Amino acid sequence: MTSCLQLQNCRALRLARPPPGANPRPRPRCPLPPLPAAGPLPGPGPHPLRGYSGGPAGLSQALLRTDAFVGGRWLPAAAGTFPVQDPASGAQIGRVADCGAAEARGAVSAAHQAFSSWRGVSAKERSSLLRKWYDLMIKNKDDLAKIITAENGKPIKEAHGEVLYSALFLEWFSEEARRIYGDVIYTPAQDRRGLVLKQPVGVAAIITPWNFPSAMITRKVGAALAAGCTVVVKPAEDTPLSALALGEVKKGYLKVLQPMLLANQAGIPPGVYNVVPCSRQKTKEVGEALCTDPLVSKISFTGSTATGKILLHYAADSVKRVSMELGGHAPFIVFDSANVDQAVAGALASKYRNSGQTCVCSNRFLVQKGIHDSFVKKFAEAIERELHVGHGFEERTTQGPLINEKAVEKVEKHVSDAVSKGATIVTGGKRHSFGKNFFEPTLLSNVTTDMLCSQEETFGPLAPVIKFDTEEEALAIANSADVGLAGYFYSQNPAQIWRVAEQLEVGMVGVNEGLLSTVECPFGGVKQSGLGREGSKYGIDEYLELKYVCYGGL
Repeated sequence: MTSCLQLQNCRALRLARPPPGANPRPRPRCPLPPLPAAGPLPGPGPHPLRGYSGGPAGLSQALLRTDAFVGGRWLPAAAGTFPVQDPASGAQIGRVADCGAAEARGAVSAAHQAFSSWRGVSAKERSSLLRKWYDLMIKNKDDLAKIITAENGKPIKEAHGEVLYSALFLEWFSEEARRIYGDVIYTPAQDRRGLVLKQPVGVAAIITPWNFPSAMITRKVGAALAAGCTVVVKPAEDTPLSALALGEVKKGYLKVLQPMLLANQAGIPPGVYNVVPCSRQKTKEVGEALCTDPLVSKISFTGSTATGKILLHYAADSVKRVSMELGGHAPFIVFDSANVDQAVAGALASKYRNSGQTCVCSNRFLVQKGIHDSFVKKFAEAIERELHVGHGFEERTTQGPLINEKAVEKVEKHVSDAVSKGATIVTGGKRHSFGKNFFEPTLLSNVTTDMLCSQEETFGPLAPVIKFDTEEEALAIANSADVGLAGYFYSQNPAQIWRVAEQLEVGMVGVNEGLLSTVECPFGGVKQSGLGREGSKYGIDEYLELKYVCYGGL
């Protein structure tokens, strides 16, 4: 998954001018609680919310927020705004606060202040909050899906699927919040007991990618909040609106929940959830600010391996806890014993979801020689029959645009390199006439391991097929990559299934299945695909510290 980091000075905050032709919609003025005196944010007092009524047709103006969300406030950035565009048409959806390092530090300060009280809120109350947030996401699912399609380009059906997947992480971790258990250890000394406590690590910096702009946030934030941590989210510069919409949903819920929390002497302070968007130009300074701030105890990042290594370097100086979900290069192996029709269906789903722009998309198709020709023929037929390129809001569309022209150029480069070295284009192979960011779903045969598409992640709608002879050969090719996120294979041989599942050097394996992500199971990789796991019962452990207490004198 490719992503970037990104944020600037909130000292002299002012309302930015609306874009030309936009009509500022009046917002109610509401008293806001004070923020940390040391932070670069304005003092307490009323601050008007900003939004434009002239946004894209069909998008909820209540959820289409354009400012940073820090300490419970919607705040513009001192340096101005940056544009967010529809990748399908190039049209501008809106302009979002272009935060910098100072805003990032201010958000961290707000989160750190909030942590002192949030960590003491009972697990039951944190569970209730996350459950209500889930309920609100489901209630607003149509509007949230439209925002995803508008800024990311994925088909609206896939966007609806992402919203549900995203919400389910909140539901899951609302339940896990009440299952943070410790231990009692009987020591050799009769008058002592050992206690093991699990406690929240503190402020977590959450840096997320553009390809799942909602789900990658809730998968991290749900676990963090359930554990008792507070967060600062830095969304990808291509898709900040989904992160800000989640802030609006959550903020609306806090208004409802506040009386109950006050009645129980356990309010949720502003600063628990903060969002600091920024442009590509400010990526480096914001990423560095978040990862080097001494008040940040945890970094969770989903994105490229190259960027992950930079963040690990930043984190090393202050020995911060890190979770990294980095690049993949997933093999998809089809053995002679496989059910071909089943394998083709799995390949179609695994490769072309989100136009091939997921970290667990199959990137190398290894097909045994006895079944190779049949698989390629049926795969090509399925691509031409089932896949339809178009704008994400069109009901028939299954393949939207790539995120930007640079992504298209990478696919073109991989196709050109493969063809120059002897590969054959079975179907597709060029940009689609629908627009500059669209590429035809492509299938290549006669692919060899020296081609770029065999050596690096394409992150686009390209399926290269490599023919192999033996199981050992397939495993050698599959395991030759320096990354290992996901892998898939199709076989009807029980002994082979056990062997290959155990020998594939990846963190997740799909056996006779092309889609493997679910909130109940651990998500993560091995080798240079990252550190730690997200989702499942293990995901919350990434935000908890173990403390041993020796209780003597008994």
